[in-house]
Amino acid sequence: MSTSTKAVTFAALAALALSAWAEQGTLDKIKASGAITIGHGNPIPFSYRADGPQPVGYAIDLCARVVEAIKAELKLPAIKVSYVLAPNSAAHDPMMVAGTTDLDCGGSVNNAERQKQVTFTMTHYLATTRFIAKKADNLTKLADLKGKTVAAHENTPDPRYLTELNAAQNLGINILVVRRLRDGLPLVESGQAAAYVHRDIFLAGEAAIHSDPSLWQLSSDALSPVQPLGIMLRKDDPAFKKVVDAALVATYKSGEAARLYAKWFQSPIPPKGINLNMPLSPMMANLFANPSDSPDPAAYK
Repeated sequence: MSTSTKAVTFAALAALALSAWAEQGTLDKIKASGAITIGHGNPIPFSYRADGPQPVGYAIDLCARVVEAIKAELKLPAIKVSYVLAPNSAAHDPMMVAGTTDLDCGGSVNNAERQKQVTFTMTHYLATTRFIAKKADNLTKLADLKGKTVAAHENTPDPRYLTELNAAQNLGINILVVRRLRDGLPLVESGQAAAYVHRDIFLAGEAAIHSDPSLWQLSSDALSPVQPLGIMLRKDDPAFKKVVDAALVATYKSGEAARLYAKWFQSPIPPKGINLNMPLSPMMANLFANPSDSPDPAAYK
């Protein structure tokens, strides 16, 4: 059998397997196996490895509430939970589409483009794109970056936001795209970049685990509209989404989500006991009172 024939055969088998899974649905899959697979990345404080192989974080705690709801829905005494670390930020969507993961519990952006491949449950955080720089350099506004080299994380909307602002305001910024979340701060520290552009909460998390968190400050300028972040699900599985949505709505409206927010955004967190000091904003308080899974930033104003 030729290599091309093997590739076609493998693709056909994969398509058949995915089709069979789609007909079964996630709840049936979990009931039959007694297990659920949770995908995650490594962004603090959503889902990250602190002191061992099992991830911790705000999104992981929310997904634990979801697993309890699934157990109740399926009348299962227990569900085995397995965690799979995505190798990079671009891998989350394909892993979900392929059925490798059943929930993706992290800080993925819910937007219209991604909704073509996957879907999301209720938004759990509202982020904006900002930049981080050395406090000593006193770079706090977008105009302060004029003519400088600035790092931005690929496979996110952030390079696009920076590119558009760079062109509109004729700033002459040289944009240096990095592959991994952890690649940005070392470039700034070494002087290869003046600042690092990403979602504000991810930047705060990176500063928190730096050897000297006091070196860093976030920009006062926001470079994007609000970006809803949430737990990812597969498309076209309304029965599963209904259970997950209901679990999060109950968590939000009971006040439990606000307590989890205080735990991860306003208290010392592992591994270094750093407090991110990110107060609950009026928009976040409104989100907990009025949960939404909308990808539209305007829905959260």
